[in-house]
Amino acid sequence: MSAQSPAPPRTWAHRLAGLIAGRRTKWAVLAVWVVLLVALGPLAGKLGDVEENDAAAWLPAGAESTQVVEMDEQFRSEETMLAVVVYERSGGITAEDRAKAASDVSALQKLPGAQKVQGPIPSEDGKALQTLVPLTEEDVTGAVNEARDLSERGPPGLTAHVTGPAGQGADMFEVFESLDGFLLLAAGSVVIVLLLIIYRSPMLWFVPVLSALFALGLSQSMVYLLAKYGDLTVNGQSAGILTVLVFGVATDYALLLVARYREELHRHEDRHEAMAYALHRAAPAIIASAATVAAGLLCLLLAEMNSTAGMGPVAAAGVLMALAAMTTLLPALLVICGRWLFWPLIPRYDAKYLEPEAYEAEHGIWSRVAALVSRRPRALWAAASLGLVVLTLGLGTLKADGLSDAGQFTERPDSVAGAEVVARHYADGSGSPAVVIGSAAASGQIAEAVRGTPGIAELGQPVTANGLVKYEATLKDPADSEAARATIERLRAAAHDVPSANAKVGGTTATVLDTNDASARDNLVIIPIVLGVVFLILIALLRAVVAPLLMIGTVVLSFLASLGACAVIFEHGFGFEGTDAAFPLLAFIFLVALGVDYNIFLMHRVREESQRLGTRRGIQRGLTVTGGVITSAGLVLAATFASMVTLPLVFMVEMGFAVAFGVLLDTFIVRSLLLPALAHDIGPRIWAPSRLAKREPVAEPPPKVPAPVG
Repeated sequence: MSAQSPAPPRTWAHRLAGLIAGRRTKWAVLAVWVVLLVALGPLAGKLGDVEENDAAAWLPAGAESTQVVEMDEQFRSEETMLAVVVYERSGGITAEDRAKAASDVSALQKLPGAQKVQGPIPSEDGKALQTLVPLTEEDVTGAVNEARDLSERGPPGLTAHVTGPAGQGADMFEVFESLDGFLLLAAGSVVIVLLLIIYRSPMLWFVPVLSALFALGLSQSMVYLLAKYGDLTVNGQSAGILTVLVFGVATDYALLLVARYREELHRHEDRHEAMAYALHRAAPAIIASAATVAAGLLCLLLAEMNSTAGMGPVAAAGVLMALAAMTTLLPALLVICGRWLFWPLIPRYDAKYLEPEAYEAEHGIWSRVAALVSRRPRALWAAASLGLVVLTLGLGTLKADGLSDAGQFTERPDSVAGAEVVARHYADGSGSPAVVIGSAAASGQIAEAVRGTPGIAELGQPVTANGLVKYEATLKDPADSEAARATIERLRAAAHDVPSANAKVGGTTATVLDTNDASARDNLVIIPIVLGVVFLILIALLRAVVAPLLMIGTVVLSFLASLGACAVIFEHGFGFEGTDAAFPLLAFIFLVALGVDYNIFLMHRVREESQRLGTRRGIQRGLTVTGGVITSAGLVLAATFASMVTLPLVFMVEMGFAVAFGVLLDTFIVRSLLLPALAHDIGPRIWAPSRLAKREPVAEPPPKVPAPVG
């Protein structure tokens, strides 16, 4: 321990920090992580085996469309998905075309999992043929790919596509199958490049990235076990977001800790002592940050949507594993490697750094920003608030009522092209009929109610089983349209009115309708709960009420501004038709939780400095010494989420862009100007009702942690 540093009380936090960074115990920490990775790491590769990417699996058990799926099992021995093979010739189908489609029927019947094939069915205008192929759900993607290879080998001028629920599912599966590997490469590359720029060291970046990879591997293993044995719904979207989130937050925590470690290396000759002090002082903010994000994510368990509820534990597992890695494995690796890791800018011990002003002087840009905040706080927070309010005006253009089948992709896959052909030549809802199931005793009344519903084009023949009757009704409008959803609502009202029928209406359109309704309910219920949970965590961290209110208020304003700006950019910049129904809630969770992160990093340091220097001087110093590292963290997190913009799924593009945009807004406006200016204007009262609000404390030397144990 440095001779100039008095020893503090030996609390459990001091001892734990010393153990993690101890001369011998650091090796034990590394060994534990290696054992965990060897034991559990192989499970990470099995995560794709437990993903559920069909729309019905995402809905709650109580949704009517889900009930129809369960009732439909009475009519078949196996679950099936319908593939629609559609042929088109703009000049009219020829005899050769009909022969080709007819010959394909026998081959399609031999596809893996194919049930009774129907067709080819000619269109009324004579320009198209379609064949209906029900497939069991064992290997839909493989069967669809075989069907595409088979149907494409036709006469010149005849085009063929495979669409329907099976075709759409296969296209979605292929996207998700490559998602994890692509995102890992993209996020990892972004983090490495930015760390090279931030640290200006050819070696230092490797330790945080290695720690993040450990965290990602173990978090994927945990999610696999939860999905396999804990009934957790995991899909390609949540698995992809897990990769980006772990890399982003893990790097953020690493930047915060490494910055504090570098600071302490100037003040301590012994690197173990420097790490113990850095970890002891930085850990509360990192832990509070992780607790805030994880708690906010776990609030998603209250969602009715299974996909949204599943996102919470998946992402929370990643955040908590990133926390564990960056507060144990990373410190151990840093002290194992030693000071040379920072080459060529190796931080050396110098007694001058025992004075706070010496280190503060090294942050020239942020020192000037802090001085500006101190001189003109009211003008700054007023201007920043006005700018954010202007951005919120874009909320009026936000369309969060779901995406059509074509609108889910940034490109035009084969299933979308096929759906367009079906829509041109057949009744628009023919590939995705509404399914009505009720009591067989009321079969005639159910049929009459369905036929009398506006928007129904055709009613199929009834099928009975175990006292139930099933009808498939073709819709006049495209299955993914607003008009089709309105038809489903009318159909449900009519079916529910049939006495003693206990009729339920499901199908693709009904599933979308139930998804939108469940998402709307989740938005209303979960957002206030998340705000309350985050507020309580901030009170516990800062031991105040006013400061947490400021932090929550500024982040919520930033979220609304981000959502407003994104609504305009999505429509006029990217040309998207709207957003998924769950987008506002998930964007809120990520932006508020991650936005509060940076406010926590700032205000925790401000409170620490305020205890010694007074509130307004503490704000100035806190902003000065954290400005660089928090800005770097914001850039890294924004860049990792921005990597999602290159994906072919609109939901992932929108989520990645929204989080990246919101994080940058939080980093450069809220945390740098708005919050510190408000806090400076209010003064010591931000710590109300704690004693710190009632006095300006006399500056005292900072406490020191004991020498590392071990």
